[in-house]
Parts: sequence; C-alpha cells; structure tokens
Amino acid sequence: MKLNTRFMTKNDCYKAGRKISPQGIMIHSTATPGVMAADWYSRWNKSYQAGETSRQVCVHAFVDDKEVWQYLPWNHRGWHSGGRANNTHIGIEICEPGGFSYGKGSAMVGYDTKKNESYFRQAWQNGVELCVSLCKTYGLTERDIICHSEGHKKGIASNHADVMHWFPKHGENMDTFRAAVRSALNETNPSSTLPEGINVGDVVVIKESADKYYPGGANIPNWVKQDTYHKVSQIVSNGKPVIKGGKPCVLLGKKVDKKSGKESAGIMSWINVGALTVITQSTKAEKRSNKYYRVQVGAFSEKENAEELLEKVKKAGFEGYIRQD
Repeated sequence: MKLNTRFMTKNDCYKAGRKISPQGIMIHSTATPGVMAADWYSRWNKSYQAGETSRQVCVHAFVDDKEVWQYLPWNHRGWHSGGRANNTHIGIEICEPGGFSYGKGSAMVGYDTKKNESYFRQAWQNGVELCVSLCKTYGLTERDIICHSEGHKKGIASNHADVMHWFPKHGENMDTFRAAVRSALNETNPSSTLPEGINVGDVVVIKESADKYYPGGANIPNWVKQDTYHKVSQIVSNGKPVIKGGKPCVLLGKKVDKKSGKESAGIMSWINVGALTVITQSTKAEKRSNKYYRVQVGAFSEKENAEELLEKVKKAGFEGYIRQD
C-alpha cells in the first residue's frame, strides 16, 4: 500500500484545527460511482464559509483499487460521521467503481457484481492495509473498526447505510473485514512474546547499526549509543507486549555509564528489541518485580487540552492515558 498525502488546507474542517486521540476507525463508501481517491482533493478542498462549496464535510483518507490518499492528519478531528464519532474515529472512504447509479435510498441500480469483483477486491485490500497501519500507529485492534451504518446503530453517527449496502454484494460484511485486518495484524506481529533473554532490569547496549528506535520511529541520536548502556524498565503495557512499527519493543529507563556503571536519568523511549544486545541480565528479584511508578505530566480543566498533550506524549514514544479526578 502506497500512502499519498495532500492535506485539504482550504477545507473549513482543516482550518478548525481541532485534535483528537484516535480511538477507532470508521469505514465509509462514497456513494459517488466512478470518482476515485485522487479526485476528491479538487472536490473537497474548498471552504463552505467562503461560499466555495455547499457541503461541510471532510474525511481523513480515500482509498480505491490503486491508491490511498490522506487528506487530513490522522489526529485531526474530521467531519465524516454526522455524530460523536467525529471526536474519536478516523474516517476512511472506500471509492465505488463506475457504471451504475443510485436509485431510492442506497439502492445501487445497474451494479454488476461480477464485472466489479476485481475492483472491489483491490479496494478492499487497500482499505484493510490502511487499517492495519493505523492500528499499529494508535494501538488499536480490529475490534475498534466500524462502518458508518454500525456507528448509527451505536448512536454515534448519522443514518447512513454504508458500507452494508455494498459489501454483501461481494459476499463480505464488516465482520469479514475486521477478520481480514486481524489476520494481517497477526501476520505482521507473529510473536506475542519477547525474545528469550530480555527482561525488566536487564542492562543493554544499542547496536551501532541501529538507526531508528523502531520502523517508522524517530532516529536514534549518536549520543544515545556512545559511552552509555541502558536499563530495561518495562517490557509490556496493559499486560501485553508493545508492538511498534511491527516490531516488539521494550522501554529503556535509566542510563548506565559504560566505564563507571553509575546510573542516571534515562531516555525513556520504546525501542525494537532487535536493536539491542544484552550486557547484563537482571537478578531474579528484579524479574519478579511488578511495581510500577507512574508520572503525571499535566492537569487540565479542558479535556481537549489533555487529549492534545496525550497525543504529543504518544508521538514521543511513551504510553499514556487520561484519568478524570
């Protein structure tokens, strides 16, 4: 899947600049036969306030059988659900092929299932792959994916039929879509446990050949690898291995001076275990330890401000959550 990015900077939704912490993905279909992913930029990169368009709408991405186009930042509040899901879900539109029209409601008049099977399969696959990528980025699973019509049933979206007016024509539904995402996630994360020999308290060194903390992550500064060992402070989060960029990761805590062995404040970054070499294994007592010390990074009266800071914390490579007192 090749991701093309071009933000709709003229759209009032983009200009609003509201942020979200994505908690799910909502799948739509366009109900506009024959209009492909790249075509929506010129259609929607306009301002309702300026009188350039009659619609106030914007989604994060469109996919078709050949391309994926991202038009909003993933953590940007979109206008796609017609309900509360705008505050929580990334919106993805799957483009529909041409050669048919819409009748009353969501009836697809003249739709040739056999003729469009190849298009459907390729667009479906692009949608699955985009969801897999987003699940990895935001710690989501297939259970966090719904379509617009499911959102309506949950009371968080407007009354639309997509995608259940289309998918069943090809023998599919949202359950099979979620199953495809789950299967792809399992294939890219084949190991549910960390390689033997990595434990809390282990002293490790970052390999000289490692350039990023994990695939798609930040570059590792040279000073992090020079003259310094690191102590592993966490290997799971919420009881599960941490997967970033498709790789199992551990959290590095304190720095350990290579010469003196003196410990000091560490980088506190998640890193792919394949980038590490174990120097000293922890003691049994350290391995049995289940104590956790949590750090609060802010207190806010407005939830949006808390969500914005949480997003920055996650981008920096840390796990986090919001608690209301």
